[in-house]
Amino acid sequence: MTPVSRRRSTLQILLLSAGFFVLVAVSVASVLLVNKAREDNAWVVHTVEVESQVANLLLDVRRAESATRAYLLTSAPQYLSEYQSAAAGLPAALGHLQMMTVDNPAQVANAAKLKAAVEQRLAEFALSIERVNNNDAATSVDILRKGTSADALEAIARIGRDMRTEEDRLLAARTATADRTQVLASSVTIAGSCMVLALAALSLVLLRQSSRARDEAEAKLRDSNVNLETIVDERTADLREANEEIQRFAYIVSHDLRSPLVNIMGFTSELEELRGDIFKRIATLNRTASLAPAMPEDATDVAEPELEGSDKQLSNDFNESLGFIKSSIAKMDRLISAILNLTREGRREFKPERIDLRELIDGIVKTVAHQAAEANATVKVGALPNIVSDRLALEQIFSNLIDNALKYLKDGVPGEISIEGRTKLGFAIFEVTDNGRGIDPKDHQRIFDLFRRAGTQDKPGQGIGLAHVRALVRRLGGTMSVASELHNGSTFTITLPIKWSGKNSGKNRDKES
Repeated sequence: MTPVSRRRSTLQILLLSAGFFVLVAVSVASVLLVNKAREDNAWVVHTVEVESQVANLLLDVRRAESATRAYLLTSAPQYLSEYQSAAAGLPAALGHLQMMTVDNPAQVANAAKLKAAVEQRLAEFALSIERVNNNDAATSVDILRKGTSADALEAIARIGRDMRTEEDRLLAARTATADRTQVLASSVTIAGSCMVLALAALSLVLLRQSSRARDEAEAKLRDSNVNLETIVDERTADLREANEEIQRFAYIVSHDLRSPLVNIMGFTSELEELRGDIFKRIATLNRTASLAPAMPEDATDVAEPELEGSDKQLSNDFNESLGFIKSSIAKMDRLISAILNLTREGRREFKPERIDLRELIDGIVKTVAHQAAEANATVKVGALPNIVSDRLALEQIFSNLIDNALKYLKDGVPGEISIEGRTKLGFAIFEVTDNGRGIDPKDHQRIFDLFRRAGTQDKPGQGIGLAHVRALVRRLGGTMSVASELHNGSTFTITLPIKWSGKNSGKNRDKES
């Protein structure tokens, strides 16, 4: 990256960071100002509600007074009912007004005064009505005409005016505060939007510059790709040739190793025959020395005589050495055969075809039915999806896994082997599970290495099977893994494409190598 590109990238990062912080700041400020505006508007509404409560309270006092006057003059029951209705609601209205004005000390004092004046006036109303009920209406009317209760009425009216005046002052102040908050919120939003637009415009300029620089880089890259493709083709051809040479080398070496191996096997047979002649002669000499009847020299079919002492030990050592040589020759022969099979398999071209996996696995299970019966094991085949792949490779994969599961069961425990499959995101996932010996987690990768084995080596094998299986799975475009613990069985998981196109097979696989 050139210094200009680095500076441009740094500036873009700074602009994006600045835009992010501006958005965050504007968002936070907007939320705070909106909450403040909501709070200010709530106080404005509260002031209006207090004024409305004061007005309704004074109205109820006037209603009670009017009903009392009418009842004094007419003694009509409907006016008494109207008075009782108005008077019954006044205590609750006074309590509500006191609760609404607890935030303002001046209004708290006014509410207390208003409550005292209203209670005094209500007491006067009650006394007048009681006189009427006691047939003393003349006294009440006389008191009413003389206006002796004017003080309480004036007090109620004065306190009501004072409370409305205070609420008007609060309404004006709170309305102004709410307006300022709304103006500030609008200003913050507008300023933040302008900053974001400015940053966006600057980002667009830098983006256009980056786009031009990218186009120039792409043009240079296309020019480089023309040369690179030629180089890649040449390197791919070299790799393919080297891969084929390695396969030919492995094939030739395997064949060449068989020649000395055959010679060793022949000479070993000759040594074995020579060993019989030598120890027969030793036995003859021993018999001659002990004056026993000597064995005829041409008695080739006579059983080997009994040896004693150091001669017998020498014979046993000779037999043991020959046994080691023969077992090593047999192992070497198996390894050479395995290498030849791998080289032949590497040259085989895979052919994709649609395969009924259930039918294929059932066929494999039938071939190992006798082996499973001898091992006291059952093989259960669950639901298996059909896929497009190479049939022979799949047969080798699942045959090897099922054979291993039967081979490494726990002694004295009935074997349980299951094969199940499912599909996910264009792939088929198969699981081969057993309740056998299990594999130590530290050996989970070792078992996939060529000629490497894990655990107790009490079963025949060359350590090629799982390495070959994983190689086949990879050539089919899939993956393979194992989950296992000692004495708790194993689960081999194979993931393969549902519709394999064969692009990784044959020569294409050599290209990837």
